[in-house]
Amino acid sequence: MKFGVENLACRRGEVTVLIGVTFDVAAGEALILRGPNGSGKTTLLRCLAGLTPPVAGRLLFSTEDVAYAAHADGLKAQLSVAENLQFWADIFGTHDIAPAVEAFELGGLLTRRAQDLSAGQKRRLSLSRLMLTGRAIWALDEPTVSLDAENVARFAAAITAHLAAGGSAILATHIDLGLPSARTLDISPFRAILQDAPSDDPFLDETFS
Repeated sequence: MKFGVENLACRRGEVTVLIGVTFDVAAGEALILRGPNGSGKTTLLRCLAGLTPPVAGRLLFSTEDVAYAAHADGLKAQLSVAENLQFWADIFGTHDIAPAVEAFELGGLLTRRAQDLSAGQKRRLSLSRLMLTGRAIWALDEPTVSLDAENVARFAAAITAHLAAGGSAILATHIDLGLPSARTLDISPFRAILQDAPSDDPFLDETFS
């Protein structure tokens, strides 16, 4: 799905941190956000996901088409892996969890409670829910945190399959995922002049919109 923004301005709290952001992403394409820590990557992704309204400019898509994966895993600790997946599948009306289980190799963990998983396993479970949303645009904030090389490759394969099916993705990451048709956008030129602005919060509660 094609999406984009036009002259977008975004704020973090009460402070405008980005102005004049313009880009478009074609169906089957990924856009990689670059910029130093605190430059506004998380702020932009939250705006695209509809979690914070833009100060100015336009979103050229519906935020209902966006699945957002934040820093926080956002799992239900007392539920098993299977129960977590089924919970989200029911919410999004997809019901079949098998493709997500297979893509992220969760079959051996289905009966284990989320609170008993390792950090990497929790991240795999969290990211697998992208496949249950049925949404065309994936907005991803440092998605490979806690993943080893094998599971980074597994995640990259899931994104590649999503793009091949006509979806699109925008992500902040310092890892080269080897994605086909990926472009890079440095958001540094869009930074507003800041004074005593808070940095992006790496522990957001909102995991999926």
